[in-house]
Parts: sequence; structure tokens; C-alpha cells
Amino acid sequence: IQDIIPKKHQYVGNLSRDVTEALILELFGQIGPCKSCKMIVDTAGHDPYCFVEFYEHRHATATIAAMNGRKILGKEVKVNWATTPTSQKKDTSSHFHVFVGDLSPEITTDDIKAAFAPFGKISDCRVVKDMATGKSKGYGFVSFFNKWDAENAIQQMGGQWLGGRQIRTNWATRKPAPKTTSETTNTKQLSFDEVVNQSSPSNCTVYCGGVTTGLTEQIMRQTFSPFGQIMEIRVFPEKGYSFVRFNSHEAAAHAIVSVNGTSIEGYVVKCYWGKETTDMVQGPIQQQNTVSFAAQPYSQWGQWYSNTQQIGQYVPNGWQVPSYSVYGQTWDQQEIWMLSPTAAEQFCRCHLGILNQK
Repeated sequence: IQDIIPKKHQYVGNLSRDVTEALILELFGQIGPCKSCKMIVDTAGHDPYCFVEFYEHRHATATIAAMNGRKILGKEVKVNWATTPTSQKKDTSSHFHVFVGDLSPEITTDDIKAAFAPFGKISDCRVVKDMATGKSKGYGFVSFFNKWDAENAIQQMGGQWLGGRQIRTNWATRKPAPKTTSETTNTKQLSFDEVVNQSSPSNCTVYCGGVTTGLTEQIMRQTFSPFGQIMEIRVFPEKGYSFVRFNSHEAAAHAIVSVNGTSIEGYVVKCYWGKETTDMVQGPIQQQNTVSFAAQPYSQWGQWYSNTQQIGQYVPNGWQVPSYSVYGQTWDQQEIWMLSPTAAEQFCRCHLGILNQK
């Protein structure tokens, strides 16, 4: 995907809520005449951002050096090139999309394209980046025209070294269909930063519930392995839930925001932090102000992967920018299951790394 040439559009992020379009035009207009400014206010509570269009490319270029990191109403703003409008992107909805995870920070779109090019003709390729910082989020997508090429790439490239890390590959799946009004009334979208801060850095355990039949350790491993190294998996098929412990807090957070609200074995699952005390096995953390998690602005595709094959058609018109785009669902408090004290003690000692207490 190539950006518009010459570039004249700037992304301006991390803005104070008191910043207006008029103020941005006044400040940026000191560098060169601005054609327009479009302010985007996120109703979910995230910082607003805007897009500024200049008449001339040279003025747009100058704003990065002059305005990036400058304080506007007490906040350091982030200024960078805006991404290509979705109207300029080709429709790859019928193509075959591969998720590539565990990427080193220095890996670029060109790097993964070069790595996957031997497997067939690539229709699209992208390393997903944070809109505010411009840094890689550690994963990307590669799209092939041919399904066999995509399957071969997944099989051959999984576990291969790229930029000092072993990468993970799997099918990418489209985000779930939009919920109805009744389904989303009590659902709040949360970013990765919100989820990662909802539990202490020492907590690496994810609770996943809702698979009432057919739940196995293999299915959980296939679902969660793309997000990081799994240390342990504990499955309770008769209860329809499981615990997955990662080697890092961040990997667990990525798993929560990505898998929550997706379908596993035909069931929409709910993912929360596992509790850090001996009560952890009683179920997910109960939060008074949060009824569900949702995915962060990563792309139009969530990161759950089928253990059979790619699911259906993908949402057309390129990659979505603010929220992983997986929708959460209100948690039914009646679905929080309890284990006996003996089972809880055994689980915590053997599988959650909690010190034995007598």
C-alpha cells in the first residue's frame, strides 16, 4: 500500500480536549497555508486527534520537525504523516490473509514482504503501527491472492527467525459483525493501555470462558499462542472455561483485548484477567466500572485464529485504524463459576505460581 504522493496530510495526536480546529489552523498556519483541519473526538474517552491538510508538500514536511513534541495547552502533541485514505486502497476482502506476530520493533513492512514473497504473489502487506508514536505494535498482516500460497506461508514461516525473533503465523480473521444496539448498550471499548493497567504487572494469567462444549487444551493453545509464549494452560471443559498463563503481562493483555468477544468452536467467548490471589480460580476479575473488554486499534482484523481455515469474507477497504476492532460483550455475573477450596488451592500451587501456604 503506497501513500499519496506528494504527501500533504498530517496526523496530529495526543491533543488536549480543549484544542479546537481553529487553534490548530492558527498554529500550523504559521508554517504554511493550511487547506483544512478535521478534529476527531473519541466518545470512548481517548484523547482527540486531528488531520491537517496543507496546500504544499514542503509545508507539510516542515511541520513534523517544527510541531512534533511541542506542547499545546500543556500536552506534547504527536505529529506525523497521515496514512493513505481508505478510498485509495485496493479491495483485498476476497484474498487470503496471514497474521504475523512477535515481530521485532525494527521490522518494517518491506522486511515481512521480502520474507513472504517466495511463497507467492502478495496483494497486500503491512506492519501495524501505533498511530500516535509511529512505532510498530509487534505484528502485521500479509495477504495472498492464492489460498494455497497463504497456507504454505503459514506452515513454513511459523517459528522462523526474522530480525532476531521467532515469528508466529496463523490465519487472520475478520472482526465480528457489528453488534445490535441492545448488545452494545453496556459495552465499553477499551484500549490496550487500559487493559494492561487493570491488573498488576505480575499477573500473566488470562481467564477465557463461554465454550460450553468441545473445550480442549489444544484449542486454547491454538487460539492464544499467537500472542506470546504460553507457560501453562488449565482447562475445565465441564464448566466451559480455562486459564492461560503467559510469560509476560503484556502478552496476556494482548490476548485479552484480541480474543474477547470472538468465536471459538462456535461460542462467543469472554476474556478477563485471572485473579492474582488464591481466589483466582473463582473466575475473572470482577470490576465495578467495566463490564467487558474490547480490542484496541490495531487493524480491521482481530487476532483470533481458526483451527480449521480462514473464516469468510473480510471487511473491505484496507486496514482499520483505532481499535483492534473486536467487540466485547456484557458479562453475565451468573456465569462466574466457583471451585472448591481444595481444587483452588491445588490449582494455585501447581499452575499459577502462588507460594504454598499451610
